[in-house]
Amino acid sequence: MRNAEVWPRIGPMTPGGRTAASSDWTREAEELAAWLIGPARLSGDAIAVTSGLAQRLTALGVPLHRLRIAMRVNNPLLSAWGTNWTPETAAEIYTFSRTLLDTSTYLGSPVQHVIGTGTWFRRRLDRLGPEDHTILHELASAGFTDYLAVPVAFGDGIVQAATFATRHDSGFAESHIALIKGLAVPLSAALEAIAMRRSTASLLAAFLGEEPAARVQAGAIHRGDIVETEAAVLLTDLRGFTPLSLTSPPSQLLTTLGHYFEGVVDAVRAEGGDVLKFLGDGVLSIFRVGEGGRMAACAAAVRAVSRAVATSRANDLPPFVAALHMGPVMYGNIGSLDRLDFTVVGPTVNMVSRLEGIAKASGETVVCSGTFASTLPHAVTRTIGWFELKGLEGKHEVFAVVAERA
Repeated sequence: MRNAEVWPRIGPMTPGGRTAASSDWTREAEELAAWLIGPARLSGDAIAVTSGLAQRLTALGVPLHRLRIAMRVNNPLLSAWGTNWTPETAAEIYTFSRTLLDTSTYLGSPVQHVIGTGTWFRRRLDRLGPEDHTILHELASAGFTDYLAVPVAFGDGIVQAATFATRHDSGFAESHIALIKGLAVPLSAALEAIAMRRSTASLLAAFLGEEPAARVQAGAIHRGDIVETEAAVLLTDLRGFTPLSLTSPPSQLLTTLGHYFEGVVDAVRAEGGDVLKFLGDGVLSIFRVGEGGRMAACAAAVRAVSRAVATSRANDLPPFVAALHMGPVMYGNIGSLDRLDFTVVGPTVNMVSRLEGIAKASGETVVCSGTFASTLPHAVTRTIGWFELKGLEGKHEVFAVVAERA
């Protein structure tokens, strides 16, 4: 990729007859830098920073028609997030899948150049050659004439990329380029704390689940920070995992587990539940009772199981069993003084773990307690008998859930 090109100064006049060398221009440019370092940074809002920067640049006479800021994130599933602004639309947040890094959209792009080298990049889009990246040709086809990508460096050494594009016939003037490049450090000051908070939130959500992550960020970080709530609890577990682990190569075993976990997790999240724990080959999830009451929470859990079962069968994965129960749980931080875990405990969890054993012993795919079954239509469940459950008094009626009817 060719490096930055220098073009003669074009159109240095700004609104009101000010030139880039005038005292008004200098003062307003300094005020813009101060805004980034002060109010913009303190806002904690990436959209406000992006919109505010774009609006102030255009007020200074910069013919800006697209501003995009890309941010890398510490998340095993996402590679980046960012903001996108145009004069026709409000600024918005977007995210990139980590798989994008291996595609032609990113490889060889100006953004990769900026992130990889830490140097800026400029290209006149009306003078492109066949060797220029597809992104640049797409922008040119959309009517853009000039493009600038500026490195935004954070204190930990990570480099982000901010890209500016115009449709002005003459492109950016050199005064505009100098102004934008001079704002790279103030822009990094405005964005670094925002990016760190978003990265932390994304990482916590990946390991704890959406709601537990939100609670931890809100301050629930001490042992005993627990709330009592009511929830439908779901526990899934692979059938025949022990012989599978003894006969499959480690890489194949991990791939199989990964596909199984993906199917369950995606199904739970799609129905508004939270995945709290991976227990070997088991997955513990909850669906908290909300405005819709017990019936809505249980229905969401059944839909999640049905979706996960269908995905497993469609992908020819090893079968799994699922157990469901509804009741009060204690939800929050549990552990030692220096090692905590965000999880759910209580008699409801004990019950669902016992039901999982019944599912395996009975050959049923999905089972539930009588309490859970009472919230469902009769056609969705059928009794499979009364059972003694370890650690629990008396006998308990257990029901099979017919996932196909859910």
